[in-house]
Amino acid sequence: MTGSLPRILAVLLKEFTQLRRDRITYAMILVMPVMQLLIFGYAINMDPRHLPAAVLSHDTSTVADSVVAALERTGYVDVRYLPRSDEELDQLIRRGQVMLGITIPPDFTRRLLKGERPQILAEADASDPQAAAGALAAVSVLPTEALRHERLGLGAPRSTAPAFEVVVHRRYNPESRSPFHIVPGLLGIILSMTLVMMTAMAVTRERERGTMETLLSTPATPAEIMVGKLTPYVVVGLVQTVVVLGMARVLFSVPMARTPAGWLALACGIVLFIVGNLSLGYLISTLARSQLQAMQMSMFYMLPSIFLSGFAFPFLGLPPWARVLGEIIPVTHFLRIVRGALLKDQVLADMGNDLLALGLFVLAVAGAALGRSRTTLD
Repeated sequence: MTGSLPRILAVLLKEFTQLRRDRITYAMILVMPVMQLLIFGYAINMDPRHLPAAVLSHDTSTVADSVVAALERTGYVDVRYLPRSDEELDQLIRRGQVMLGITIPPDFTRRLLKGERPQILAEADASDPQAAAGALAAVSVLPTEALRHERLGLGAPRSTAPAFEVVVHRRYNPESRSPFHIVPGLLGIILSMTLVMMTAMAVTRERERGTMETLLSTPATPAEIMVGKLTPYVVVGLVQTVVVLGMARVLFSVPMARTPAGWLALACGIVLFIVGNLSLGYLISTLARSQLQAMQMSMFYMLPSIFLSGFAFPFLGLPPWARVLGEIIPVTHFLRIVRGALLKDQVLADMGNDLLALGLFVLAVAGAALGRSRTTLD
């Protein structure tokens, strides 16, 4: 069987022309590889450094200052906060503002000079075991490296034993179990992947089949149509949430919120996140011309949601520009909310910034979707 080269070239030219006209698919072909290269090449860091830390020092001597300086020299942590009380330090750790909290007792120098090997307390936020490992790596070298020169200057006897001890507390996840970190995060990824794509493709499918024309001919306004279409999917998202949280508890023994205030904060975050994802899916449906385009645009959104949100890799280990992009993604804020409520027993006051970010996202995306909605078909 022989073929005609001119006919083959004609079909080939037709396909290239069709591809060029499909601007969204054409953009995906070019942008997706570039985005993957940039994210994996520049943003992903398996060994996070310069993690935020806080030091509560009750000892004002130069010896205590040397311990803090040695901690920063490791490169794993940056001391950004100097709290004045245990309550303030506890709040910094609970709200995720620092990965490591160091407490130096008031008699540290006095006991050190007596050779009593005093203790300092290191509290790590182990809700993210991978990031906590970097912070604890910085702490592990302090007993042997921090006071090397000071010990000589003070005339302390040479000894192979460390000058002091570091007591480590891994808070919120003492056994560093990865399911405690991964499984709550999966709730955000599952809701994003299913709700955004489900809504985008469902509305786009109605346009392809022509059923949207009948709906638009009714007296219903674009806002009423949007609310009516998204409400059933809110129920779907709530059912998914209950299933995921139930399985997380039964199969992986993931802790749940321990107070009604914690459940209230979690419920607010879940509702805002579900509505935000559905609004984004509806916005995508107003941009896509086919179900294939809707699916492609949904997947384009999922790539940074997985890699720049703190789900797959420590958020604090990302470079500054990647953290800025991550703060725009709603998954980033939802992961903080769900992990904070389940592992840290956070309440509304602890997650106010993240709830505000989700609320602004809902308003912006829902407004854009309504602005794109048409009362007549093209």
